[in-house]
Amino acid sequence: MKIIMINTALLMAVILMVLPDPTWSDPRSKTVKLICGEQSEHNATLYVPNFVATMENISAQIRNSGFGLSVTGPGNIDTNYGLAQCYGDLSPLDCVLCYAEARTVLPQCFPANGGRIFLDGCFMRAENYSFFHEYSGPNDVAVCGNETRTGPAFRESVRRALNDAVLTAPEKNGYGRAEVAVSGDGNGSAYVLADCWRTLNASACRSCLKKASSSVMKCLPLSNGRALNAGCFLRYSNTNFLNPIPQNRNSKERIIVIVMACVSAAAVLIIGAVIGVYTWKQRIIQRKRKGSDDTKKYAKTLNDSSLNFKYSTLEKATASFDEANKLGRGGFGTVYKGVLPDGREIAVKRLFFNNKHRASDFYNEVKIISSVEHKNLVRLLGCSCSGPESLLVYEFLPNTSLDRFIFDSSKGKGLNWEKRFEIIIGTAEGLVYLHENGNARIIHRDIKASNILLDSRLRAKIADFGLARSFQEDKSHISTAIAGTLGYMAPEYLAHGQLTEKADVYSFGVLLLEIVTGRQNNRSNTSVYAESLVTITWKRFQQRTVEEIFDSNLVTSHNYNYNIETRNDILRVVHVGLLCTQEIASLRPSMSKALEMLVKKDEDLPAPTSPPFVDDNTMELNGTNEHPSPPLDYGNSDSAASMSQSIFFPR
Repeated sequence: MKIIMINTALLMAVILMVLPDPTWSDPRSKTVKLICGEQSEHNATLYVPNFVATMENISAQIRNSGFGLSVTGPGNIDTNYGLAQCYGDLSPLDCVLCYAEARTVLPQCFPANGGRIFLDGCFMRAENYSFFHEYSGPNDVAVCGNETRTGPAFRESVRRALNDAVLTAPEKNGYGRAEVAVSGDGNGSAYVLADCWRTLNASACRSCLKKASSSVMKCLPLSNGRALNAGCFLRYSNTNFLNPIPQNRNSKERIIVIVMACVSAAAVLIIGAVIGVYTWKQRIIQRKRKGSDDTKKYAKTLNDSSLNFKYSTLEKATASFDEANKLGRGGFGTVYKGVLPDGREIAVKRLFFNNKHRASDFYNEVKIISSVEHKNLVRLLGCSCSGPESLLVYEFLPNTSLDRFIFDSSKGKGLNWEKRFEIIIGTAEGLVYLHENGNARIIHRDIKASNILLDSRLRAKIADFGLARSFQEDKSHISTAIAGTLGYMAPEYLAHGQLTEKADVYSFGVLLLEIVTGRQNNRSNTSVYAESLVTITWKRFQQRTVEEIFDSNLVTSHNYNYNIETRNDILRVVHVGLLCTQEIASLRPSMSKALEMLVKKDEDLPAPTSPPFVDDNTMELNGTNEHPSPPLDYGNSDSAASMSQSIFFPR
């Protein structure tokens, strides 16, 4: 990861110095649409590193040719297939910038096992199967632009331009462009870009573009439209969005020479890295052998303890894991409701796999949860480790998980601000206990709304400790394999695998923003251009318009408890959420400090700095923290009263 980052930065710097007057100007790196798969990944521990490796492999190819193809994995369902391509009018530098944006947005699809992202300048897709020759599919869609309506002359020009581009592209490596002047009404010309993925032959490209052309024509008479198909991209507009075709061949040749020099330099670094990786792997192998022995010892201990349930007892309690008793499904298993012979209701987590790797996670979860007890942690009643599959037994919580409420506009009405704030405080108290419990610090690693369960009184209980890790007080961090849910993972952990309590703080900050807005951070919304919830909230915070994205269930007329005091409390929670999601880990508060900020409402809060991935042109994790946002004055009732009151009756 570090090698790629250094090489990319060097490449950009050298190109900019050697070419004093580049002709490119716009990488068109705005997201048009993010389309995520509907099935969850098969094995998170394999999926994440395979996906990251695929993106890195494609990154090197993109810099060389504007196109990348990569397959990472063992050749089964855990293999990751990736493709990325810049459209034909992008310069090498613009292409790198566009791809950099795509690779930061596409991970929002996790834990789905696939997804595709269309930007106005490039495309990227990743799946767990080979899709390279697909040119049509059920997710093909047309995205129509603004509401500007055009006249008959422009519509005819669009038809002609589309026809020209569709005929040209299959014969020119999949890329076609056209400009047709409007005659008569003087409203400008029609501009069209057509691009097929380079894995398609001319016939498949032609079929894809013909279908795309028919689809995008339905956008007329609107002034612009895009067709997003499995094998191609097609766009028309009444404004010239096309980049000029590079005329200076010498410039191209200099770029190629520079790229080759940089690749050669990178090769030297890679040789050193290979040696380091080999040494690291040998150490990991030794640790795994030791861990396997520890697992066997712990399994024997569990079999002899009061925590052990007979498999037959749990199978009968859940009616043989009947679908009617299914409560939900997470990253590690499916949860069922059960009733024991003594009448106690339980929740039984049935792990997806019963192999050695999953066994390690299973015993890790049992060991950690059985060693802690707190009102805001789900209570482990026991487990079954001697039957045909591994089972965990928890207390049954009738209201399932928080995500079922806050991401559902109907169920969300049942959670007013007082209840949501109580859930926030309960979650914070649970995390403080984990982080500061005796000598062993426990990091959860997967704090998100679906892992916050609610009891009969809607009180929060943190669940799912399969990824949790504990380490001693004298350790500053753990270097570990990356695991968790993208969109909730702290940038320093995602980039370097360095795990501290601040990773949980980051996830908690994302959760706060989700509770306030009713939006999910790692899912694209339905708008043409999609940004993460953290980025949207940060920009709104800077513009002092945060209340415009509050969950409508908190501010609409049916919620009679919404007033100036409530508004100020919600703004304070947003402020704390942004402090928790700052890019630099050392600037984030500890969980105990975050809890103090939430409950001591008369204390001033420091100004937050930016979260990661804010800059549209970022190449990697960017740093814009030198410009913190000024704090909002929402603690003063006079100041609050002087602001617009339209938030009480939103349109």
